[in-house]
Amino acid sequence: MSTVLIVEDEARIASFIAKGLKAAGFTSHQCASGLEAVSLAVHGNFDLVLLDVGLPDIDGFEVLERLRGQGVGVPVIMLTARSSVEDRVAGLEGGADDYMPKPFSFEELLARIRLRLRSDNHDAASDSTQLSHNGLTLDYRTRKAGVEGKWVDLSAREFALAETFLRNAGQVLSREQLLSNVWGFDFDPGSNVVDVYVRYLRGKLGRDRFETVRGMGYRLV
Repeated sequence: MSTVLIVEDEARIASFIAKGLKAAGFTSHQCASGLEAVSLAVHGNFDLVLLDVGLPDIDGFEVLERLRGQGVGVPVIMLTARSSVEDRVAGLEGGADDYMPKPFSFEELLARIRLRLRSDNHDAASDSTQLSHNGLTLDYRTRKAGVEGKWVDLSAREFALAETFLRNAGQVLSREQLLSNVWGFDFDPGSNVVDVYVRYLRGKLGRDRFETVRGMGYRLV
């Protein structure tokens, strides 16, 4: 199981990422300052670092410089509200492996995390190409779903939603949980998009697989 260090001083965003990582089968540790991040990354055993640029003491660029200067080669994905080309280039030239502008969807962040972990071979488990439960299989290479021997094309959102259900099979997931995991921390809690996409999955993967739990949410049976 891969472990991710989340360096983010906004508690809401850090919690959003941590919950999503847990649902996706990762473990994580959170910290809110650059100096603490340097100490943890140098002495800890992390497979990847999510590093916010705007920290209260030293910024993410300096954290990255210190890590690379001390020979810490762990993959780093930088997170920032700054969207200028100059900032992106500064992060990448400083040794970052990727750059995610805020706001972002957890679906995209998770895809980038998996890509960096696979390319660095940090955890053989994270290189698994398929996820299965009760006759339903998701293939990460083709982004398709296998149902009773037949493969079905899924959109990016459908795939992310199906993955969330498979990783929490048998558990009731609220609409708010599904919105947060699939659509990102800036979601509209009044949206009916979850209901719409559950209907899409039922049409493609089987209506009886996705149970409506009245007043609570949905469950993959």
